[in-house]
Amino acid sequence: MFLSWSLRKNVIRRHYKIVILYLVFVEFSPNFVINSTFIAEGSWDGKNNRVFIVACPILNSAINCTLRLSLRYPSVWTIINEGKVVGQIWNNRTLVKLTSTYGNEVLALPGLRYTYTKLDRVRQLCPLKKLEKSKKGNVYPDGSSNDMRFDLSVQNSNAWGYALPIFVGNEFYERTQVLVAMSPESGAQFATISEPEKSTSPIFNISYKIRIITTFPRINNSSNKRHVKVELNAEGVYNGETGHLCMVGCKKSNKSLDCEILVNFEFVPLNGKGGGLIKGTIRSMREKTDPLYFKDLSVSSTAFSQTAARKSIWRMDFEITMVLISNSLLCIFVGIQILHVKRNPNILSGISMFMLVILSIGLVTPLVLNFEAFFLDSHNEQRLWLNNGGWLEANEITIRLVTMVAFLLQIRLLQLVWTAKTSSWVGEKKAFFVTLPMYISGGLLTLLLNRTRNKNSLWNDLRSYSGLILDGFLFPQILLNVFRGSSEKALSHSFYVGSSLVRVVPHAYDQYRAHSYPRSYVNGTYYYANHSADFYSTAWDVVIPFGVIALAVIIFLQQRRGGRCIIPKRFRQELELYQKVAVVNNEQ
Repeated sequence: MFLSWSLRKNVIRRHYKIVILYLVFVEFSPNFVINSTFIAEGSWDGKNNRVFIVACPILNSAINCTLRLSLRYPSVWTIINEGKVVGQIWNNRTLVKLTSTYGNEVLALPGLRYTYTKLDRVRQLCPLKKLEKSKKGNVYPDGSSNDMRFDLSVQNSNAWGYALPIFVGNEFYERTQVLVAMSPESGAQFATISEPEKSTSPIFNISYKIRIITTFPRINNSSNKRHVKVELNAEGVYNGETGHLCMVGCKKSNKSLDCEILVNFEFVPLNGKGGGLIKGTIRSMREKTDPLYFKDLSVSSTAFSQTAARKSIWRMDFEITMVLISNSLLCIFVGIQILHVKRNPNILSGISMFMLVILSIGLVTPLVLNFEAFFLDSHNEQRLWLNNGGWLEANEITIRLVTMVAFLLQIRLLQLVWTAKTSSWVGEKKAFFVTLPMYISGGLLTLLLNRTRNKNSLWNDLRSYSGLILDGFLFPQILLNVFRGSSEKALSHSFYVGSSLVRVVPHAYDQYRAHSYPRSYVNGTYYYANHSADFYSTAWDVVIPFGVIALAVIIFLQQRRGGRCIIPKRFRQELELYQKVAVVNNEQ
């Protein structure tokens, strides 16, 4: 029989008696269905760590206080005894026994203590080392601070989880969640660390709950996924001088208990430059032939101090502002181009349709991705819940609106060009048939590199390649100008120069960000110069801007000296002769 329940408390202490108000929500039991919310009061038995409660439904107009609840809390925790709450709930007709899981809220009740039973084993496996010279001057997290709680990911797998202290010394660990950023499948995790707290001793006895969750696709439906959870109870010693945490863990599996597990973590200095990775290993000390043996697990978690966290928040605010400015400028540049073609309607046929399609797709793609992330419950999305989360959400909505305006203006320009191209598709087709094979070849090369490197996902590589195509949006226009051989000013200077600068600035900013912020920051927090939307590296940040500027210079020369001015004179004459012959044959 299964019963799901949760409790919230408001405690008033009077000697050994406690008056408790509870809100109880009971979801389902086959023979005991109480799907409602209750308000209750009761008394606390301090000797036996038990509470007795009488509950009344809140939403029921008729007074019916027949529900009774009795819970017994543990007084002593050990690495084997997890301190589960047991009890029973009943009314006039049915009685149901209750057992809590660790996922429920654990109450720090008076007299609750932890008994360490594996410390001798820990001292044998992890003798205290002298402070290394390289670590002198470093300040590591205090054992009782929120720094000790962190999410983690297992390297070379799709497993993720968390490590949560239970007791530090003889004191119950107060769980205060400052920041959680999870991407179960992307391997992006955070542990936010506050400024160090003063302590009389840098050595702490500490106990942990470690949970690791592995995601597998279901056989019948690959879109759905199942999770396999592995839980460890561990206890050991944390050295605040070196940032080293060593513990012995126990794992229950198939009604057997395995306490031959060694857990090590190395914390990041609080006074380090920006942040780093909390690294650790979970190792089985059994022989490889033992059924309970498992391979070593290498785990890590990204950590940064409050100063670095505030700096990261400022960076995110700045990047959102930059995205908003960039999209607003695109609206202005496209609007100027629309005015330009309305004043000079004869130049519409000289604008590349392929170029406008690329720009339109570049604007609609983030709208589609944001729409999917907003309306679908996807485990792939990366969300960062911060104190200014409402501000971030409001600005994201503003960005989407401005992007939508730019997209609609781009579609309007595309419509005008499409209408004007009646008998001038020859140059357009030639430019298309030259450009398309080049783009397809680049895509195949991206697939090949993805298979050889196997570092990034295929989707991310294709998105980056599409960003590269968007960087070279002027290339189809250059080919069209070559085949047409015209010198008409089809594009306004503001349109192609301004749009080129919008593509160049993110790469310059990426270099600034690389030198100002550590690379350990997750791409999910990149709102501007997003690494998953274009190629970004020291080399690409030089090559791409150079290429974008070169394309803009070529457009300037073509509109000033003719579309074929970039071709050597010999080939230019052959091309002109070929076009004349083709025209004569068509007339005949």
